[in-house]
Amino acid sequence: MTTKVLVIGGGQNAEHEVSLASAAAVAAALRLGDHEVTSVTIDREGVWRADGLPNGGTVADSLAQALPLLARTDVVFPAVHGALGEDGALAALCALAGVRVVGSALRAGAIGMDKWATKLVAAAVGLGTARGRLIAADDIGDVEFEGDVVVKPVSAGSSHGVSLVTEEDRLLEALREAARFDRRILVEEVVRGREIDVAVLREKGGIRWAAPPLEIHTAGLFDTATKYDGSARFTVPAQLTAAESTALKRAAISLFDALGCDGVARMDFFLTDRGPVLNEVNTMPGLTAASQVPRMFAAAGVDYVDLVGRLVRAAV
Repeated sequence: MTTKVLVIGGGQNAEHEVSLASAAAVAAALRLGDHEVTSVTIDREGVWRADGLPNGGTVADSLAQALPLLARTDVVFPAVHGALGEDGALAALCALAGVRVVGSALRAGAIGMDKWATKLVAAAVGLGTARGRLIAADDIGDVEFEGDVVVKPVSAGSSHGVSLVTEEDRLLEALREAARFDRRILVEEVVRGREIDVAVLREKGGIRWAAPPLEIHTAGLFDTATKYDGSARFTVPAQLTAAESTALKRAAISLFDALGCDGVARMDFFLTDRGPVLNEVNTMPGLTAASQVPRMFAAAGVDYVDLVGRLVRAAV
C-alpha cells in the first residue's frame, strides 16, 4: 500500500538552506520507495509555499491554504532544523491536526532544542555535562569569566552564534553574537576530548538502537563554517575500544529515552578521561546522504533510502 508523505522544508531561521537540502534529499529518497510524496517549503518569512497554493497573502493565510495538504497525507516528514521546526512547533501543528509525524513530538523537540534544559535532563540521568552558566542577553555587559569558555545561544542549531573565547577582551563580542540568535545565552567551560556523535533510531514497534559512533576531526572549534565548508573530516565507525563504544551508546540511548525522543536523534559528546560528556542533542539532525546521521547508519548496513523509509514506517 502506498504511503502518502508530506515533506516540509525551509523554515524561519538561520538553518533555512540546510533544511531545504535535507527536505529535497528525503523527498527524493522516499520517491524511490513505495511512497507518494508531496513537498512544501516554508520560506524565510514563514509563508508556506507549494505547487497549487496561491502566492501572496499573510503567513496565516498561507498556513490555512496548506492545511488541506495535512488532511490528505498519511504522515508528515518535517525536515526543518532549528526554531519553529525542530523545536516541536511543527510536531505540535501535526498533533493538533491529528496527523502522524516523523520524529519527536513537541516535548522532546522543545527540550532537546534548549541546551540548558537538555543539560539538566542529562545530569538527572547521570550523564556528564560541561559546567556552565545561563545568562540573559540584557545582562551581558556585567558578565565576567576566568579561563577559556564556549559561548552559545541556548536555542539555535548548526553552531550559529557559537564562539570559543580564549581572551578576556573578546567575551563581550562573543556574547553579543550569541544574542543575535537567542535572548538566553549559555557560557560553558571548555571540555577537552574527542568529539564523538552517536545516532539513535526508534524503529516501528518501539525498538531503539544506536548506530556506530562517528568522530569529528577539526583543527579548531566545530563551528558553522567548519560544518559546511568541507574542512571537517569524519571517521565512522570511530576508532574506539569496546568499553568506550558501549559507554557512548548507553549514554545516547539513556538521553534519547529521558527526553522521550522518537524517530532519529543525534547525541553529540566529548569523550574525555572521565567518560562521555554531553555537548548537545539534535532531534531533527541534518538528513542529506552526506550528513553525519546517514553516514552512521550506513556503517551499520542501513543505506539512505532504507533509513528514511524506516523513519516513515515508524511514524505510520
